[in-house]
Amino acid sequence: MSPQNFSSPQSLTLMVQGTTSDAGKSVLVAGLCRVLARRGIAVAPFKPQNMALNSAVTPDGGEIGRAQAVQAQACFLEPQRDMNPVLLKPASDTGAQVIIQGTALSNMEARDYHGYKKVARTAVLESYGRLQSRYQVVVVEGAGSPAEINLRDGDIANMGFAEAVDCPVILIADIDRGGVFAHLVGTLELLSQSEQQRVIGFVINRFRGDITLLEPGLAWLEQRTGKPVIGVLPYLQGFHLEAEDAIDASQVTGSGEQLKVVVPVLPRTSNHTDFDPLRLNPAVDLQFVRSGDPLPGADLIILPGSKNVRGDLDALRANGWDRELLRHLRYGGKVLGICGGFQMLGQVVADPDGIEGDPGASPGLGLLPMTTRLYPEKQLRRVSGTLYSPDGTGAAVIPVAGYEIHCGISTGPALEHPFARLPQGPDGARSADGQVLGTYLHGLFEGADAADALLRWAGLTAAKSFDYHSLREQQIERLADTLEQHLDLTLLFPESIITSPRTSP
Repeated sequence: MSPQNFSSPQSLTLMVQGTTSDAGKSVLVAGLCRVLARRGIAVAPFKPQNMALNSAVTPDGGEIGRAQAVQAQACFLEPQRDMNPVLLKPASDTGAQVIIQGTALSNMEARDYHGYKKVARTAVLESYGRLQSRYQVVVVEGAGSPAEINLRDGDIANMGFAEAVDCPVILIADIDRGGVFAHLVGTLELLSQSEQQRVIGFVINRFRGDITLLEPGLAWLEQRTGKPVIGVLPYLQGFHLEAEDAIDASQVTGSGEQLKVVVPVLPRTSNHTDFDPLRLNPAVDLQFVRSGDPLPGADLIILPGSKNVRGDLDALRANGWDRELLRHLRYGGKVLGICGGFQMLGQVVADPDGIEGDPGASPGLGLLPMTTRLYPEKQLRRVSGTLYSPDGTGAAVIPVAGYEIHCGISTGPALEHPFARLPQGPDGARSADGQVLGTYLHGLFEGADAADALLRWAGLTAAKSFDYHSLREQQIERLADTLEQHLDLTLLFPESIITSPRTSP
């Protein structure tokens, strides 16, 4: 299957599928979107079905995968519900919250969702159709691997979608993890004949070393499969783009004064991209702590968001981290709770309707005088306002922006000393001694002013953060330049696109 005729009435659609999870699908889609967008092509990203605990909020209050919001930025667009019509947010080992076209429906067990796929497929095709009618090119990201045999029946995430809309597919594999030729050939062999014909070529990702040593393998792969290697992408040192789901613990090299920040990783930790601006700040030593390990000494402990607050509270206590938090505070350390982490700081988290799990109530950590009740209606909005001085000495004058994704409503005396002032009212809380802060805002550290204020509160005297949106923009441009250099774009797009001059957004 060759690249589609760009002069045809329908828009061009190209799908990226991977041989494994984390092969580089999200990054490749983002890069291709920017390659096209800076040529003046109207392009949009699309992921039919996503399973992730990292999500983003659209301007109209919808919820989609975080990776699709980044890909939208690569297209110079605001994120849209249609870019990720099915989002599954795991709430347990066997169940997930099902979000269709930006709106949460209910929690479903895996077996129940399998039967629901026909309904989800309708939403997927509706959303794709709307994007196709508005954009010249739609770049689609698959999920996991198309060779997951147990998930083939009713598939809407990979080849099932590609077959339904009749689009070409490229396969990407990560050579850094080893076995790249087995991954590519094995995946191709496990596809049906029509699906194999749909694959127009391969991309090998994260290559290090001398390319001439790889060339015999590339020649064998092309001869063995009859399909071209579209390109070999180098391992990009220091490259950063938000991970779709896996926690990225890499950091930039620090120098001088560093603030020690610890984040306990709980079973249903969500939106851990909140911490990317801290990982990339050379003045911050950020450490994620896994189950079974003690919390090390730190200046600041941050309790992250959670898709199952009561379950994660149980896990926190099972690790003994509740006792270690109290010891940390006795020694003068600071604690910040974000969203679900904020709810944990209170006295009770009640879920009488079983929104996130079995109905019931759990005692919180008792660090803030408040209670939280979960309701079926999820709060979804992007907000901007002002941050109160974290030490309680100043008015709300520090600009802050972020987004809310939560089902809980918190009440109690703690909220009389809010964290921030937003258009819809006060947000969060501050303890009487100023050691504990809580907020419903994700994305706190993306703005330099708010990040610096919080880092100074935690003890970093020379706090100097950066504009995270601009950093992401630089990384997307770097990625697009790399694709232009290392991919044969003529195998993917018609000449009318390839020869289009680069333009400013």
